[in-house]
Amino acid sequence: MKKSTLWVALAVVGFIALVVSSTMGMRKSRVEVCVEFNGRQSCRTAAGETPERARRAAIDNACALVASGVGDSIACQNKPPISEKKVE
Repeated sequence: MKKSTLWVALAVVGFIALVVSSTMGMRKSRVEVCVEFNGRQSCRTAAGETPERARRAAIDNACALVASGVGDSIACQNKPPISEKKVE
């Protein structure tokens, strides 16, 4: 096997290991939130580096299902969730 092929293979393996390790580190906190907007309700679970990032991602995901359009999405995201719990 050529040296250049070996170096490329090692670089690819290293990159994959970096992506996997950084992705696994993101899942430190998991939160489930339920939102209600315009009479519709949605609950979603999300993970993040911190509880606040996980909470924000869960709210954004839940609002995506009950709001239509940019204005409604922003309004939904600015409302406090009707329930919130930490998930193990």
